[in-house]
Amino acid sequence: MEFEAIPGVGEKTAAALSELDDAERALEEGDVAALARAPGLSEGRAAAVARGAIRRRHDDDGGFLATDRAREIYDDVCGLLRERTVTDYAARRIETFYPTRSASRIAEVREFVERATEREPDPDVLEALSGVEPLDPPPTRRVRDRCLATADAERYAEADEAFPELSVEVVDDARGLAELARSYSTVIALDEQFAGVDVEGDVRVRPDAIDEQEEIVPERVLAFFAANRERILAAAAVHEAADLDPPCDPDGLRDALDRLDEDGTVVGDAELDRLSTAVDDLDAAVGTAESVANDRLRDAIRERDVTIEGTDFLSLVEQGARVDSLLDRELADEYDAAVAAAREHLIEALDLGPGEADFAERAFPDDPSFPVEHNDSVVSRLRTELKAARDQRAARLKRELAADLSDLREPVETLVRDALELDVELGVARFAEDFDCTLPEFVDGRESDDAPRGFAIEGGRSPLLDVDFEDVDPVDYRVSGATLLSGVNSGGKTSTLDLVALVVVLAQMGLPVPAERVRLERFSELHYYAKTQGTLDAGAFESTLRDFRDLVDGEANRLVLVDELESITEPGASAKIIAGILEALAEQDATAVFVSHLAGEIREVAAFDVAVDGIEALGLEDGELVVNRSPVKDHLARSTPELIVEKLADGDASDSAFYDRLLRKF
Repeated sequence: MEFEAIPGVGEKTAAALSELDDAERALEEGDVAALARAPGLSEGRAAAVARGAIRRRHDDDGGFLATDRAREIYDDVCGLLRERTVTDYAARRIETFYPTRSASRIAEVREFVERATEREPDPDVLEALSGVEPLDPPPTRRVRDRCLATADAERYAEADEAFPELSVEVVDDARGLAELARSYSTVIALDEQFAGVDVEGDVRVRPDAIDEQEEIVPERVLAFFAANRERILAAAAVHEAADLDPPCDPDGLRDALDRLDEDGTVVGDAELDRLSTAVDDLDAAVGTAESVANDRLRDAIRERDVTIEGTDFLSLVEQGARVDSLLDRELADEYDAAVAAAREHLIEALDLGPGEADFAERAFPDDPSFPVEHNDSVVSRLRTELKAARDQRAARLKRELAADLSDLREPVETLVRDALELDVELGVARFAEDFDCTLPEFVDGRESDDAPRGFAIEGGRSPLLDVDFEDVDPVDYRVSGATLLSGVNSGGKTSTLDLVALVVVLAQMGLPVPAERVRLERFSELHYYAKTQGTLDAGAFESTLRDFRDLVDGEANRLVLVDELESITEPGASAKIIAGILEALAEQDATAVFVSHLAGEIREVAAFDVAVDGIEALGLEDGELVVNRSPVKDHLARSTPELIVEKLADGDASDSAFYDRLLRKF
């Protein structure tokens, strides 16, 4: 894949992506975690790259969100979805969903949604998901008991790059191999020329070593599984709780992981445990064995009366005899028993096997001496034999376990990836459930009652309001063409615009919308202009007009939402400017909703029959507005001041003439 062809990917990012083994798959599937493993790529940047790859696949030039307020609505949507995910991965993965004009991308996401909404957000599944994270490559650990050897400079460079865990040495001949064999437990020769060389030590000729890296360094596989053990087990638990079909047998996977310690060593092998314990306890066991022998001899000497005649004593002294001779003559049986006890203790304490027990026999001499002392050279040889047996068994077990786990590497990656993707699906499912969502209907072609131009929302409720969703009043609203929306202050005009923007953004992301039913055309762009605070100065006013000039000069099929544009300048001028903008949008056959308190004035100066809808206040109760939140079609809503004057006119008979006069002005 040509990475630089992805929108937003430059030379540096493309180079980072090229270092990934599975970049094309990750880009195809939107796997943010895999992309984030590229050097220098943050998770946020990875999500942006994934979006760019999706856009390229669907020939989408982007730009649907054309204004800051439109982008804020999208951010709010992503926030609502992220709140319903468990894993950090799913929260980032949500960012790969974006509103688009591309029909193929919308259809792709809708297929995903249909699968997702069939999922049941079971609490046990969500609990299991809390332990799942993307798999991490473990840090490289040096392996010091073996090395690679080669006489070829090019192969040296290749091996040094392929095996960062091992030392790579340059040798010229068999003598060089022999020297390495004295320093390392195992030497792996990479050159065919060393085949058949007779060298003392464990020297293996493996010209294929670079192609069999996991066999040469099984610690690499073991470290990966040790570092990711909890994530893997959590992913297996997710599959079981969600009744998913796992890519490998969870019980077999757990059995394999049970043989692996958290530091990457093999556990659960009785023979390896015996040898390791014997090596660790050898010195202590030898010391205790000596004590056993000497304690027995001391007891024997205390209990025996040894009589030596004068001539015998003189003879022993003249011959330079030591106590050893006395032991040999007087306590030979007791000495043999003491040494036998020492040997037996050493064998039992270290659980020595038949071949190893021979060293125990030779570790304590047959010739009587006191105190009894072990033979250092024999104990040293026993230590060497035990270490060699331990290391050989550990190496074999590592290779065997690494081979088993290596076969599970791809299934485990799929296992974890599927669990993480399930979290994305459940996030969407929970969103749809929490906000009573349904998939919208896209309509194209000539307008009719069943296929409107613009949009038609039935029973829409915005989750962006600062109240419990259950308390939100449903809104019905249909717009085709350029429309003015009037209504009282605090009647819900801005909230209605937010609802429309939210519904359109979700729909064109391919996601379900919070409404009973929604029909809309596929818009090319969303332009949402929020209410400005106060009258703009001349420069800002000019800039705003330039924005609208670019808007009306652009392509058709846009959705334009504007909140109280009259605040940009004086009311009289504002009405004329808004009328002119609406005229241009009507000529484009665009869909537009302008919230304004000047709807009547705008309608009077507009050169076409502009539609005016109204959010009608039903009255005042205890000083609070009672409002019908659904805009009434072709209705100029009354203002709040009019409602207050009307209430006063109806309620104060003594001053009713004054209030009636004011009321006639509306």
